[in-house]
Amino acid sequence: MSATFTAGDRLHETQLWRRLARDRDPAARAELVEMYLPMARRMASRYAGVVEPYDDLVQVASLGLLNAIDRYREDRGTPFVAFAKPTIMGELKRYFRDKVWTIRVPRVLHDRMAAIESVTEDLTEELSRPPTPKEIAARLRLDVDDVLEALVARENRRPLGIDTPVRNDDGDGPVTTEWLGRADDGYELVEDRLTVEAVLPSLDDREREVLRLRFIEDLPQSQIASRIGCSQMHVSRLLHATLGRLRDEAEAGAPR
Repeated sequence: MSATFTAGDRLHETQLWRRLARDRDPAARAELVEMYLPMARRMASRYAGVVEPYDDLVQVASLGLLNAIDRYREDRGTPFVAFAKPTIMGELKRYFRDKVWTIRVPRVLHDRMAAIESVTEDLTEELSRPPTPKEIAARLRLDVDDVLEALVARENRRPLGIDTPVRNDDGDGPVTTEWLGRADDGYELVEDRLTVEAVLPSLDDREREVLRLRFIEDLPQSQIASRIGCSQMHVSRLLHATLGRLRDEAEAGAPR
């Protein structure tokens, strides 16, 4: 607002707010926009020339101003400037945040996130506390799962920095660098499995069945002997010989 804002101007402004609240008068709304547009332009000018054109920033700030005018209630006793500035600043911050996303999300999810943020602001003001996902979903007529999906996407839209602590159930955790440079124990298992699969065709059905019962079903030799109809000693010799063949053929690089 200008320093030359007179008592007559203030009275006229009060009348405009009352017309807007009572009649939703579009002419009153338009006049209020013109009255406070210089404030929105000044706020946009703080960021002009940094990464975005001034005209684009003015459009974003103007959108924030419109949102503030539509949500403002004069009877709550808060001056409009004090109410509008956080709303305009929030719109500018969202604009910059969306512009620098590293991870792009589908447009429908992007729009849903924007709607959730707007409704969250409204509900926070109404409830004097942050709303729950269920309350947000009810206001937007969405499933709670859709709201949760958008909230998770919002939190994970940028990759973590290499020195960012990873939170655990206690609220903190190791930095990302502690995850790097470690050999995955599963690689050796994959390599061993591929080696075994390469030499298994050289075994007959009885030998493969003995290996399956011992190492997949984890049966003791006595139960294997009962299954295939031979002595436990024979199973022991069969396992020893079969494993020896597998080892020899694996070391040779191919089955015989």
